Amino acid sequence: MDDLYSSILQQYWGYPSFRGIQREIIESICRGHDTLGLMPTGGGKSITFQVPALAMEGVCIVVTPLIALMKDQVRNLRNRGIRAEAIHSGLSRQQISAILDTAVFNGYKLLYVSPERLSSDLFLTKLRHMKVSFITVDEAHCICQWGYDFRPSYLRIADIRQMLPDIPVLALTATATPQNVEDIQDKLQFRSRCVFRMSYRRDNLSYIVLKCPERMMALTDLLTHEQGTCIIYTRNRQNCRKLYETLLEAGMKVTFYHAGLPAHERSANQEAWLSGTCRIIVATNAFGMGIDKPDVRLVLHLDLPDSIEEYFQEAGRAGRDGKPARAVILSDGQELKTLRARPSQTYPPEDFIRTVYEKICFYLQMAVGDGLNVTREFNLQEFTRLFHLNPIQTLNAILLLDNAGYISYSDKEDNASRLRILATRHELYSAIDKERETVVSCLLRNYGGIFVDYCYIDEDLIAHQTGLDFDKIYSILVDLSKAHIIDYIPRKKMPRITFLQRRVDTEQVVLPVSVYERRKECYIHRIQAMEAYCISMDCCRSRMLLQYFGEESADCGHCDVCDEKRADMPDEQSLQQLQDTLTGQLERGEVAPHDLHNLSLPARVMKAVTGRMRDEGIL
Repeated sequence: MDDLYSSILQQYWGYPSFRGIQREIIESICRGHDTLGLMPTGGGKSITFQVPALAMEGVCIVVTPLIALMKDQVRNLRNRGIRAEAIHSGLSRQQISAILDTAVFNGYKLLYVSPERLSSDLFLTKLRHMKVSFITVDEAHCICQWGYDFRPSYLRIADIRQMLPDIPVLALTATATPQNVEDIQDKLQFRSRCVFRMSYRRDNLSYIVLKCPERMMALTDLLTHEQGTCIIYTRNRQNCRKLYETLLEAGMKVTFYHAGLPAHERSANQEAWLSGTCRIIVATNAFGMGIDKPDVRLVLHLDLPDSIEEYFQEAGRAGRDGKPARAVILSDGQELKTLRARPSQTYPPEDFIRTVYEKICFYLQMAVGDGLNVTREFNLQEFTRLFHLNPIQTLNAILLLDNAGYISYSDKEDNASRLRILATRHELYSAIDKERETVVSCLLRNYGGIFVDYCYIDEDLIAHQTGLDFDKIYSILVDLSKAHIIDYIPRKKMPRITFLQRRVDTEQVVLPVSVYERRKECYIHRIQAMEAYCISMDCCRSRMLLQYFGEESADCGHCDVCDEKRADMPDEQSLQQLQDTLTGQLERGEVAPHDLHNLSLPARVMKAVTGRMRDEGIL
């Protein structure tokens, strides 16, 4: 079998050998063992499930939360001649059913599924008839209830395990604390403990916290001196665009990315950066997951993430090619004040949460005792403006009500465009020119039943298959709609609220300890760890990060803390002379051992000298 794994790797990826712990993970899952793989960002996680998926009979179910990553991996696999497909919210029920039928008949080696789809009756019905080789849970830390990126939908994976008790599970993550490691295995019902760890240490990556009162000046200086590819992370969309415009005016080759941009614009901006047309990308944390650009030389943070886990992932996008790279936080002190204020925004007072619940019910005209399973469109911006509420606190209050089981809030589902062809086939082709015919033919090829009912469509897919750009596709579809040949309903980002229980009186809204107090406590702990990382000047940055994840390590030697230590430290000859002097003073009784630290010497120097003296038995 060893030769089989290597031959698959060589045939489809062209690599001569595996890296790190890839082979150990592959061998473990192929033996039928539940397996947890801890690998750093850029460590080659995808190989650990894609190779065994080809080596084993049946289809590998890959659970991953990111639709963009899903689509990207499926496209890459198909380009390599590997049969793969993805199920996500942009597909119609008919399309999903067709994909699942193909999987039942062994049409795919890998089937990517978002965690929200795991509980659908259609998926569960079809799954019972599939020959599943194993289940891969990517971003497995999302199952940890007290983790930084908990997603309730991940808990449904345990239900799948009950349906397929003999099928092994491979869990993968790049950010797991020791507590997470245990929690992942418990929640995924591992039959026995099996963990493979790859060191998170990145010797080529220098972690730096640069304290500077004029951050824009420091930013410009860094970007001017670093000619390689850069990512700049900001906290919100407004700052993202503003910084992009500032750098553009300064003559830099820059683009930007955040979740509020239309899909085609996000895709175009990302491609401009990936191809090197733009050297710099300014982004929110919506950017980067699954992006494999090896030559990023600099990752800059102007705003601080909520946790070490999030920072470690984003910083880790630098230097994946193994060459020297830097991860720099630009600090003027203001970002620390903003960080400390986040717990009160993320976990607003319970009375405020009850008020938001009451106003939601009023806004959606829901009477006490009504509302069970009722879904309504919900315009968050209009809601906060109408009731004079803080938008950030309000959104977080809604998410807490969601976690507590009162409502379900969605800003992602059912946002794809919908289309139905109104004309007959004869009328259709007689009324369109050649360019429109290309688009219509693509619609008919991808979306069955489009004459009978509305289908969810993906304009980006149509653009890719026809060679036309998004704007042209949109223009053609709008024109056809105006001519009453089709009915085209473009995608829109309108969140929805579903009442999971009948409306209760406001004073009866109760947030369980597990939803509010415990999570708030864990959140504050993560905030404090992020703050400690930024303000500490005693411990190597790399060492601090690794200790957070339960890994002991020597100093890196090239972060800002290590550089300062080295600058403060005398050479070996000077240290020896100082040691001889102190030893003589001790012998003559001029100073007592407990008074050594009161001498006017730099703390690092005194620590180094007294450490040497202890090693030699002088102290």
